[in-house]
Amino acid sequence: MPAADEDVRSAAAAAEVKACCAAIYQSDYVRLLLGDSLHPGGAELTRHLGEQLGLGPADHVLDVASGAGTSAFVLADTFGCRVTGVEYGAGNVAEANARTHPLCEFHQADAERLPFEEGSFDAVISECAFCIFPDKPAAAAEMFRVLRPGGRLGLTDITLQPERVPEGLRNLLGVVACIGDARPVAEYRQILGRAGFVDFVEEDQSRHLSAMVQDIKKKIDLARLAAAIKQIDVGGVDLDAARQMALQARQTIEDGVAGYVLLAAKKRL
Repeated sequence: MPAADEDVRSAAAAAEVKACCAAIYQSDYVRLLLGDSLHPGGAELTRHLGEQLGLGPADHVLDVASGAGTSAFVLADTFGCRVTGVEYGAGNVAEANARTHPLCEFHQADAERLPFEEGSFDAVISECAFCIFPDKPAAAAEMFRVLRPGGRLGLTDITLQPERVPEGLRNLLGVVACIGDARPVAEYRQILGRAGFVDFVEEDQSRHLSAMVQDIKKKIDLARLAAAIKQIDVGGVDLDAARQMALQARQTIEDGVAGYVLLAAKKRL
């Protein structure tokens, strides 16, 4: 196959993954299960990330994969910083801008091609999103480019040991490709280091992932009960299988196969 044809197919596949992930995170069903923040730790971990980065009123922060703006609003309200969000899904961008926060604005854009000049921001954050980017080195390079020298990067994200994922979860992750491309934390650090980031700080935040999975299991159990007494119609969803997957996910976290990490770093001077 000619190289040009391979490039076209690769680009098409990457675009499909991005569109799929955008659709998933705009889904009412996903929001019902995950809540408004759509990432482990919610506002508590977002505020901790802001503290780790030393954010303040003088800072202009870029939130990459900003969703409906929840993290941006938390940072603006907590630290008084100005926040610009970029998000692949048009629906989330419209929803975030409709909330009209004086310190926040949102744009539809691709994390691998950020529409900003070099050195535009004092800090860049991305929560539970780096794992979804098909071309992680390109996204890391773009985050590095738009930061000023000495600027700070803060990520919170799912980690995964792919070769140890149980078969049942591997099938699910194959469908939800944006989560299935999560990597070990060492690989994230390697990608970011090659982009030029230095002075890494790493914190294990897997307890937040465990809490989210446990909360999802409780919601599934409530749905199973309501369906059993004919109070809701789940539209053919196999809630028993969903509960089993939640239990398997919890065990995977306890075994250290999956986790959640906070990574902070700086753009080298």
